[in-house]
Amino acid sequence: MRLGRIVRLLMSHATVVASGTKIAEEIGTSRSEVWRLIQQLRGLGVDVAGHPATGYRLRAVPDLLLPEMIGPLVKGTLFAKQFHHYYKTGSTNLEAMNAAAEGAPEGSVFLAEEQLAGRGRGAHSWHSARSEGIYCSVILRPQIPPSDALLLSLAAGLAIGAAVSEVMQVPVDLKWPNDLLAGGKKFCGILTEMNAEATRVRYVVVGVGINVNQVKFPAELRPIATSLRMETGTEWSRVELCAALLKSLDREYRALLGEGAAARGSVLKRFEENSSSVRDCKVQVEENGGIEGVTEGLDARGFLQVRTPVGLRTVLSGTAKIIL
Repeated sequence: MRLGRIVRLLMSHATVVASGTKIAEEIGTSRSEVWRLIQQLRGLGVDVAGHPATGYRLRAVPDLLLPEMIGPLVKGTLFAKQFHHYYKTGSTNLEAMNAAAEGAPEGSVFLAEEQLAGRGRGAHSWHSARSEGIYCSVILRPQIPPSDALLLSLAAGLAIGAAVSEVMQVPVDLKWPNDLLAGGKKFCGILTEMNAEATRVRYVVVGVGINVNQVKFPAELRPIATSLRMETGTEWSRVELCAALLKSLDREYRALLGEGAAARGSVLKRFEENSSSVRDCKVQVEENGGIEGVTEGLDARGFLQVRTPVGLRTVLSGTAKIIL
């Protein structure tokens, strides 16, 4: 919280040098503690000039996912008011799930500059490089049966694809149920977690991890992972893309709840149109001993259908691996 207050103070005095004494008074601490916090900000990649004797200033507006920077850009959406920003956290999904269990309102947004234990679907982890990607989770409280929850994940994929297209010209391929690809490699994953009764959803957390400005990955990820910067050769504003994502997700979510069967059909149709693998693609699915066959689209609930030698199978879980 104090790190955020220092950044906001320096941003509001962008043309002048702020003394250590002034900063200390504003955040209620000592000058020596201000120096320690400034060093911590520098370690997090914030470009702060100066030292205790001369004061401090920002050399450039940091590309940080701060509420003050994103909030005005998403005015009028469900996500405009309740922001929680972390410089480091274990997992934004875990923070959001805990907050939702304690009654946090729908539309609450959880953003992190770095995740120490980012999670993907199943037992997979998500590589969360500091201030290079978007690590975002939102709380939703839709009045839908649990059987429709997959549609939220598919709608989120469409929202992310639309946001990327709005900010930059990158062809996006949706891979069922929760990945987005560029150039044949994964740049985004979606993790949807739910708390529900038999007939109604209490809350859903939709978590999104987007590789934005990474220029390298650990050796084990290089064959399968990419970033928007690697695909375009351009460094992108995470703030701009995050705002576009939240606005796009707001549109998809409102349509899904407000337009009934027509909206559900639209989500399924558009997902198929924007995916190279949900129809006429040979896949292998690690489910119930393994399924191999050719994809035949999505059923009415959003589950993948695969034509096998023994008939049409519906994939309820597992990952569909494309067979070349």
